[in-house]
Amino acid sequence: MKIAVVGATGLVGAEILKVLEERDFRFDELYLVASAKSVGQIIKFKGKEYTIKSMEEAIKLAPDVAIFSAGGGTSLEWAPKFAEVGTIVIDNSSAWRMDPTKKLIVPEINGHVITIDDRIIANPNCSTIQMVMALAPLHAKYKIKRIVVATYQSVTGTGKDAVLQMMNERKGIDGPKVYPHPIDMNALPHIDSFLDNGYTKEEMKMVNETRKILNDNTIGVTSTTVRIPSVGGHSEAVNVEFHEDFKLSEVRSILADTPGVIVQDDPKNNIYPMPINSHGRDEVFVGRLRRDESQPNTLNMWIVADNLRKGAATNAVQIAEFMTEKSLVE
Repeated sequence: MKIAVVGATGLVGAEILKVLEERDFRFDELYLVASAKSVGQIIKFKGKEYTIKSMEEAIKLAPDVAIFSAGGGTSLEWAPKFAEVGTIVIDNSSAWRMDPTKKLIVPEINGHVITIDDRIIANPNCSTIQMVMALAPLHAKYKIKRIVVATYQSVTGTGKDAVLQMMNERKGIDGPKVYPHPIDMNALPHIDSFLDNGYTKEEMKMVNETRKILNDNTIGVTSTTVRIPSVGGHSEAVNVEFHEDFKLSEVRSILADTPGVIVQDDPKNNIYPMPINSHGRDEVFVGRLRRDESQPNTLNMWIVADNLRKGAATNAVQIAEFMTEKSLVE
């Protein structure tokens, strides 16, 4: 087993390495790959030093699996070249997610649709992953009619430079800016670029990816995504209307029995999910479960997860694990 991590010097790349180690992913060769400016750098992993390789070098080595976290443009250019030499590419960018010829995978939900012929597999958006992890088992039981979601997303979702901007602002240091406004002590209702319909790309990702993962284009989805000054962990206020009515006790039971989901729902004792408690965790945390009293068959819920873990690195590694376990890696 030869595995490559493309974008190994970034926040998600570093997290992928951490997850590979924690989950004891078995491989014989590891290739760390990054942009030209990083080639030659040394990264330590499990007590061994690895030299950053170029894309061209990595393709010649023909890894069995390449986990990409290097941006959409890089993925569009290089993922097909890796696929041509037989590599299975698991891509963290938005480049392939809505391509009708590519699978968009959360293993716990739709891993079964992967086949041995899939050579480029898309990892969903971080906010979409945590939401569908909680909604998929409820959709199976009650059938979702409509979702209204507002997100509260960490600066780590933008990357290292965003964390630096916030920390500089906190210290009163004038430095490089990745956001059009201050982020510290602020909230920006602006993630990714705005589209002609007034929504951002991030908001439309949640609409389109949710339908694709749950394999149901009848679901209505509307989203508002907001960047907040937290470091690590995305939160979501989700209002979901079902075709069938539900009992709150049954909803709690379904979620508690869902692998990868942890229910934290005891508000009288101040127990509810918070991003600060999600750091370094692979689970999706759900709480503030309550009936929407303004209309029938509708549930309010609060969903939190570490966006660099289940929202990116862990889900990608789980796809690789799933494929090796099912003998889908040649």
